[in-house]
Amino acid sequence: MKTTIEQLEDKYLVTLDGELDTAAAAEVEKTLQPLYNSNGLDVIIDCTNLDYIASSGLRILISILKGAKASGSEVVLKNLNEDIQSVFKLTGFINLFKFE
Repeated sequence: MKTTIEQLEDKYLVTLDGELDTAAAAEVEKTLQPLYNSNGLDVIIDCTNLDYIASSGLRILISILKGAKASGSEVVLKNLNEDIQSVFKLTGFINLFKFE
């Protein structure tokens, strides 16, 4: 699993590449932990190359969302494939996030 964070002028751009399964979750969480306090910057998460997400990955995204909302920011998920969209629908998370 490859995870990158880029701080742009007014937002963070996160790229997730691979499978966010239980085995990868600890390292991804460590990488994304600074986003738990986004300091008022929106967080855009590009899922173009995300092939799979486990419940541990969903927990990481919820933690980012909680931190963003606390500082008045938004989290936007972009380019989810159909399988991952289905996971968000089944869990009800489709109602929590913004999607592009």
